[in-house]
Amino acid sequence: MHIDTKGPKIIIANHPNTLMDAWMIGYICKQRVYYMAKGTFFSSPLRRWVLNGLGMIPVNRMIDSKTPGVSNIDSFEACYRLLEEGKTLVIFPEGNSFQERLLRRLKSGAARIAIQTELRNSGKLNLSVVPIGLIYVQPEKFRSSVLATVGQPIFPAPYIEEFKKDSLKSARKLTEEFRMGLSRILLHSEEKEEEELVENIVDILSSDYVKTDRKGVERDVYLMRSIFDQMNAFRISQPWRIAEIKFLVEDLNWKIQSLDIKPGFLDRKYRGRMFSRQLLTSFFFLLMGLPFFLFGAIHNIIQYKLVDVFVTNRVKDVEYHAPVSVLLSLILYPIMYFCFLFTFSELFAPKYWVKSLYFLAMPASGLLAFYYSKYYRHILFKRKFILLMRSKKNDIESLKKERDSLRRLIFDN
Repeated sequence: MHIDTKGPKIIIANHPNTLMDAWMIGYICKQRVYYMAKGTFFSSPLRRWVLNGLGMIPVNRMIDSKTPGVSNIDSFEACYRLLEEGKTLVIFPEGNSFQERLLRRLKSGAARIAIQTELRNSGKLNLSVVPIGLIYVQPEKFRSSVLATVGQPIFPAPYIEEFKKDSLKSARKLTEEFRMGLSRILLHSEEKEEEELVENIVDILSSDYVKTDRKGVERDVYLMRSIFDQMNAFRISQPWRIAEIKFLVEDLNWKIQSLDIKPGFLDRKYRGRMFSRQLLTSFFFLLMGLPFFLFGAIHNIIQYKLVDVFVTNRVKDVEYHAPVSVLLSLILYPIMYFCFLFTFSELFAPKYWVKSLYFLAMPASGLLAFYYSKYYRHILFKRKFILLMRSKKNDIESLKKERDSLRRLIFDN
């Protein structure tokens, strides 16, 4: 992935995960970026001061009530000046955040700003608009894998003359070019039901045990894109296939869940002795790591549960779960760590270096506890798979054949 750091540019991106999207783009860009954000975020002087410091530029949207102290004229002027200074502006032209893979209708504001900036500079600014597609595996969860894809730059200068004659028409044309640029790098779905079906198929077919050139989130997104393409083709030429695929997926899901195994295990060649040795080795490492897990769990479980309960019960929009979890964690975890440190110091009166080591060990062991529990669940699934291969081998083999049938139904035309 490469974003040219030279020259003024507007980055446009889809908006599936609220504040996480802004953080992601800020992370992958080498240069400092500035963001356009809805004016309702700037509803108090304190918020305005903090967000302005983070490079946020407020804008009043027609669907929101006007925020006191926010002027669109001033905001657009700030955007023009930033771009004229060769800086980078980020705009989410969908407007709102939607945790769906559907690309929503784009607002024309980004196109207007792009053309107007070039018009102010007689078309000589060489402003580019760069599409970025953000695809999260589990957008509602903190630490979800995400693939960011950079599209080909789009140049607004050719639209200047038409903009002078009909600003609305030219802005719509450029907005459509933006939509096409984003569509080429995103997963395309016609409806929510199909999106859920494709995600279920990926869960069933994706496997760490099949060697491919792509790994992790890149592999899953490539598989998802291939399935979407096939679904779009079936909708036109073979619509009956979609119903057959849906039936087979529901049947496979039910069987996999009833057996309580990971679909990826179906790609493993079963070797009883080797699996048994792996299990024994794994349980040995789990036993050795248990004290570190307990230390991490004791010092992190309270704040972990508090964040989970608060987000689940208080944050209604799933799009805000991840960013609220991050922000709340930045507050709760340090508070709890200082409480533990104070208690430890009062009980044992340790030396300064011991207190420092204890404080640093709390977040480090929390991360270790997270991976420990993840590894423990993996071992339980592996144990279940071994037992099933011994007691219900025919059922597993039948499940493998059914999954192969699903793969052929989708990819063999």
